Amino acid sequence: MRIKDSSNVLQKQRNRKSRSLLVFHEFENLPYLMLEQENKKVDEHEAGSVALPKVDRFGFVKQEANSPDGLTRSRSAFEYEREERKIRKWRKMIGVGGSDWKLYLRRKPHVVKRRIRKGIPDCLRGLVWQLISGSRDLLLMNPGVYEQLVIYETSASELDIIRDISRTFPSHVFFQQRHGPGQRSLYNVLKAYSVFDREVGYVQGMGFVAGLLLLYMSEEDAFWLLVALLKGAVHAPMEGLYLVGLPLVQQYLFQFDQLVKDHLPRLGEHFVQEMINPSMYASQWFITVFSYSLPFHLALRIWDVFLYEDVKIVFKVGLALLKYCHDDLVKLPFEKLIHALRHFPEDAMNPDTLLPMAYAIKVSKRLEELKDEYEKQHGKVSDSRIKQKLQQLNDADAALLQSEGKQICE
Repeated sequence: MRIKDSSNVLQKQRNRKSRSLLVFHEFENLPYLMLEQENKKVDEHEAGSVALPKVDRFGFVKQEANSPDGLTRSRSAFEYEREERKIRKWRKMIGVGGSDWKLYLRRKPHVVKRRIRKGIPDCLRGLVWQLISGSRDLLLMNPGVYEQLVIYETSASELDIIRDISRTFPSHVFFQQRHGPGQRSLYNVLKAYSVFDREVGYVQGMGFVAGLLLLYMSEEDAFWLLVALLKGAVHAPMEGLYLVGLPLVQQYLFQFDQLVKDHLPRLGEHFVQEMINPSMYASQWFITVFSYSLPFHLALRIWDVFLYEDVKIVFKVGLALLKYCHDDLVKLPFEKLIHALRHFPEDAMNPDTLLPMAYAIKVSKRLEELKDEYEKQHGKVSDSRIKQKLQQLNDADAALLQSEGKQICE
């Protein structure tokens, strides 16, 4: 993206009217340091005067005392040691600051894939996500661009972003405070992208993607990872998820509908009888890559694989969820079926149970076939419209020539 001359930008800034109060210029803050945020909260209150909310290990306010991801969960010495060994392996694999990542990836791609599927250590997740998505390279190639977008540019989506900020992960401590550092960081990232790509602008589902990234990296890092995803730094571009009409969502839903009929024919037939289609339950799966639809601990494991293996993991996890609940789903009428497809049972939310089921489902070849079929169907519609338009233009030209010919003869 071409950056405007700095003198013109500064002059433009001086002449611009006051901006929204949410514009945030502190680029050195690191919102993913949740411990620092919690310490600030403690400092703001006198000891014992206000009871701080109990949160799980990811920073979400606990809804139940026996939450599996809560603070009360105890871990054995064996589990701690196993996690430490895993972290040491990952540190050796990526090197200091990711310096050895590309070499290791070229030498041992199968090892990388296996370890990612087992889950990236949480303390290294932000760095590894940047490495596998290609966003780190984009950041290094575009110094100062993010700051320019946030400070000096205006977006037509600013009011929409402000309106939706409080709806993004409202139970997470980082985003709960109105106009707090979490909401300001989220605003900045979404606003910057809406300026960077004005054709896409801002769509509500983007908030959950950006919010997820901000829990593991700085604003600028989160912005460039969003760019890497939507513009296709490593995998196919995904900006069609958020373009007018959501064209890529429509394609994915078409593909998923056919995959359900291929892999789960009995359930697929039941969906037809009950007039259930994927748009009724699966749209958010693709728009937010499960960050909105599934428990956070499971969504993180899916994102680990998604950033490395692309969107096919969303199809696989969706099919695995339906397969896991298959025997119950085929018995349900329409109303209960819709509810069940939006509220899967807790035992289905175990990553170590669900994800191996997903990995075992083969979809790559079929996805390509269905993509070609979808494009062919819609291409024919487009071709017919183009031919119809051309015929109208030809008829108009012929009528005009005939009229001019009459005038000449007269």
